Amino acid sequence: MAGAHRAGPLKQQNKAHKGGKRRGAAGRVPVKVQSRRQRRELGRADRRHQALQLRRQRKEAVLAEKRNLGSRDGPPHLVVVVPLHGRAAAHDALRLLQSQDSAVLRMDEGKAGGFALLCPQLKQRWRFVTAQTGDLHAALDLAKVADSLLFILDPVEGWDSAGEYCLSCLFAQGLPSYALAVPGGTDLPPKKRIDAKKKLSKIIEKRFPEAKLFSLNTEQESSLLLRHLATQKQRHLAFRDRRAHLLAYAAEFLPSPESDRVGTLKVSGFVRGQPLDVNSLVHIVGHGDFQMSQVDAPPDPLSLNPRVVKGRKKTQDMDVQEDCVNGTEEMEEDVKLLMKADASKQESLQSEVVPDPMEGEQTWPTEEELQEAEASQRADRVVKVPRGTSKYQAAWIVEDKEGSDEDGDVDDDMDDDMMEEAASQEGESSAEDEEHSEEECETMTVSECVRDDQYDEKVEEDEQMLEKFKQERMDEMFPDEVDTPRDVPARVRFQKYRGLKSFRTSPWDPKENLPRDYARIFQFQDFFRTRKHLFRQIEKEEAEGALVGWYVTLHISNVPVGVMESFREGKPLVLFALLPHEQKMSVLNFLVRRHPTSSEPVKAKEELIFHCGFRRFRASPLFSQHTSADKHKLERFLRPDAALVVTVYAPITFPPASVLLFKQRSNGMQDLIATGSLLAVDPDRIIIKRLVLSGHPFKIFTKTAVVRYMFFNREDVMWFKPVELRTKWGRRGHIKEPLGTHGHMKCHFDGQLKSQDTVLLNLYKRVFPKWTYDPYVPEPVPWARSESALPLQEVEME
Repeated sequence: MAGAHRAGPLKQQNKAHKGGKRRGAAGRVPVKVQSRRQRRELGRADRRHQALQLRRQRKEAVLAEKRNLGSRDGPPHLVVVVPLHGRAAAHDALRLLQSQDSAVLRMDEGKAGGFALLCPQLKQRWRFVTAQTGDLHAALDLAKVADSLLFILDPVEGWDSAGEYCLSCLFAQGLPSYALAVPGGTDLPPKKRIDAKKKLSKIIEKRFPEAKLFSLNTEQESSLLLRHLATQKQRHLAFRDRRAHLLAYAAEFLPSPESDRVGTLKVSGFVRGQPLDVNSLVHIVGHGDFQMSQVDAPPDPLSLNPRVVKGRKKTQDMDVQEDCVNGTEEMEEDVKLLMKADASKQESLQSEVVPDPMEGEQTWPTEEELQEAEASQRADRVVKVPRGTSKYQAAWIVEDKEGSDEDGDVDDDMDDDMMEEAASQEGESSAEDEEHSEEECETMTVSECVRDDQYDEKVEEDEQMLEKFKQERMDEMFPDEVDTPRDVPARVRFQKYRGLKSFRTSPWDPKENLPRDYARIFQFQDFFRTRKHLFRQIEKEEAEGALVGWYVTLHISNVPVGVMESFREGKPLVLFALLPHEQKMSVLNFLVRRHPTSSEPVKAKEELIFHCGFRRFRASPLFSQHTSADKHKLERFLRPDAALVVTVYAPITFPPASVLLFKQRSNGMQDLIATGSLLAVDPDRIIIKRLVLSGHPFKIFTKTAVVRYMFFNREDVMWFKPVELRTKWGRRGHIKEPLGTHGHMKCHFDGQLKSQDTVLLNLYKRVFPKWTYDPYVPEPVPWARSESALPLQEVEME
């Protein structure tokens, strides 16, 4: 075995590198070395202590939030009861919650059927409001302001199709803290009852992975549910935590002297989220933006320590308190004025810019231009006029250059006379025929089937939907391809389009050829900087106004009487205070994704219903690709496999805010088609519509080819000669010269074409959304409840 290799005496030995003590990164010693105290670096023990302090602060903030919610100083714990099944025993669950021994029951006025529970021993107070079954808008509006949602399930099926639809909308909007209750099921045998509960727990794991099911059949179980609602961690919704909001507890309408249809609405409720300023605007969900005139502080109707009125007994005091809950007559005796609106500080309701039509026009004409205009007016011309015509009448007579027009007019008059004679003869003959037919025929009654007409209407809708499916399929197979018209020259039909060397890198000015609607909107110099500055002010500064937890009465001016009528019908009245600039119109961009349950094609510029944060409105949006480039290609349909950006004209809203897109059917039902969030407020977002003209190679040479069917005349070929060509198989080229007069052209490419290849020419044009914003959204028709979707999920699992 050979021995190990040893270096010989002639081995090269390099000189060792003498680096010395270095403190700099580049091998240089800095001029002044900073100590750890100057660099503000903490030691190991100090870092541990700082982390412990931060952890304690977060824990104390969570505990303070739990203690404040539903306490004497905070607003009552608002619980919204949402039944998810037609057979869910919501009334039995509410009856059990009302029968708490340690709590005092207070019933709400109106048709909503809500109630409050006051527990002085636990120092807690709850308010329960039930979402009407089938009313999607009411459920979504109540979920915007709810502290907790209480879902009532069926013990056997859980939820039905309408409940599944409601859950999809609530999850897309943003779900606050929730609890699942299952009342009933006592009539089942014990063994089947346990199996049904296991089966239900297994199926709801997809929607609620960490949820706990609460049985609600006894008072003890209702007490456990109340304790869980009071102690669970609260989920935060970003769009409501930065804005003051309240749910109306009582309302009163005072008509104005000018009209009974408009007046002052006095809304009473508990302030939540942020302090409420009287000078800010308030948005009534579903009705619009309004100004406040003053804010009052009436007595709290849900106080844990009711005030004792002197000179009255305790029973009388309780009667007084109940009257305060049901009305506002006794409340007005102790109402205190908190603040009045200041006209100099109050936000304006102006939502649009009033454009000046003369802005950008040229100045007053010069003296030389005026003299030239006068000289042109004085120029005399010779005109043949009838005798007796004045000079003023002669100035309005236009002399015909050709006499053929007069002959044409005479011919037209003769043709009209002949047509009238023919029509009169036809009328006489038809009258005679009708008389003969009346004599020969006899009358009889025939029944008409109305159902057939209705069925034909459905068939027409199916034909329209089939046409949309075909267009969507063609757009997928041949994206953006159009046929070149033969009756109109291509240079005229596509005169607003242009060619681009590169869609990604070619420049496009965002201020070029803007529509008139852009003169009506507002634009930020830097939207995200304004948003950051505004949110920082909300977090640091102590806003003036009614604090969170106060029971106040808002005097809202110029409110239509329909708001009060909807409140009397039992619909919830939800108010949100607007941040600065949120009443102004601009261009909003939403990032959305197609909902899995939606299968019908949705075309761009179709009217859709938007639920954006606390607003809902109707608009016709544009769809575009979501990329990081400065130009974004228009999409003609809402793609099911990709996230798209939806662009509309709408009031400014600061993100984060969720968005839900609905499409209304002809029968009034609304389908959820897409969900997402607010991306930005940016009118400078460039949306490019692309058109692709296609041609086919007729004769192919080495690197040249004769292409036909792209154009049909020589002038169009010369007009589009500078635009670059491409093929579906990756070749690039350009037009060399036209051949003949029927649109054939010789083209040169970077390689030899295949006979089955297609030559394409791309044209581009910037598009803008249409101003179709409408704040009025009709109430949707309730969904027809069908069998539960749970058995279908079981089949899939098997």
